[in-house]
Amino acid sequence: MLKVSNISFSYTSDPLLKKMSFSLAKGSFLALIGESGCGKSTLLKLIYGLHDLELGSIFWNDDSVLGPKFNLVPGMPYMKYLAQDFDLMPYVTVAENVGKFLSNFYPEEKERRVNELLEVVEMTGFANTKAQLLSGGQMQRVALAKVLALEPELLLLDEPFSHIDNFLKNSLRRKIFKYLKKKEITCIIATHDTNDVLSFCDEVLVMKEGEIIDIGQTEEIYRYPSSFYSASLFGEVNEIKWEENELFVYPHQLEMSLNSTFEVEVKESYFKGDKYLIESVFNNQIVFFESKYNIERNTKIGLKIKIDL
Repeated sequence: MLKVSNISFSYTSDPLLKKMSFSLAKGSFLALIGESGCGKSTLLKLIYGLHDLELGSIFWNDDSVLGPKFNLVPGMPYMKYLAQDFDLMPYVTVAENVGKFLSNFYPEEKERRVNELLEVVEMTGFANTKAQLLSGGQMQRVALAKVLALEPELLLLDEPFSHIDNFLKNSLRRKIFKYLKKKEITCIIATHDTNDVLSFCDEVLVMKEGEIIDIGQTEEIYRYPSSFYSASLFGEVNEIKWEENELFVYPHQLEMSLNSTFEVEVKESYFKGDKYLIESVFNNQIVFFESKYNIERNTKIGLKIKIDL
């Protein structure tokens, strides 16, 4: 289990992380989400031991995570951290990069392991290609295989799919997270992509200005966000003021209704492939909802909310 207790950290006089506490069970996946600059990457580095804590403590099971003041080589041996810069050796092959930390004492076992990981990240055909010749997305896939080579107990990922083409991203995500679950590798992922969060992460930690705003089971945080900020990190969201209530409602939670006092006027219609995202106005508030069909501007539509409030 990972236990983060009351930690604080700053690069300057202004604190970047403020008294953060949470825990994560073995084999669970946690997503860190929040606006750019809120401290997600710094939190990952602290958990890995790349910086020294100013206050608080971090434990993995019974072992205290310590920073550069205590370790000649920063980083904890039972963890792996994948930064956004990939950290590949450019002038050696893909296979050599993946097998960098594997023992040469058993070459056949090493080759088998490298091939297994290249298959997971769909890079088998590039085993003998030098890393400098790869695209950014290909480098990111090789870097993923490299951090998995020694099967860490805790894997820390910082935007691990950000450079990968959309047509590959979905299948790669499924393979990676399925592999991690099978091996019972605990994972923390800092991401802006809701597809990483909703489909694969057990829990979500919402950060803003170095503080925890929301934390809990992914589905609970999505369905019942505590603030407009938390809800907006999952995509378009409406903040609807109705009578004395303030509601956070996603576009798919609104549907057209003939018998409704919640009447909006359509302003724009955006084609999304299998649906349209409709921008409308209600009492001077912008309201987004989804429709199977295009709706002309200035059309007045009654809406109802499809969730229990």
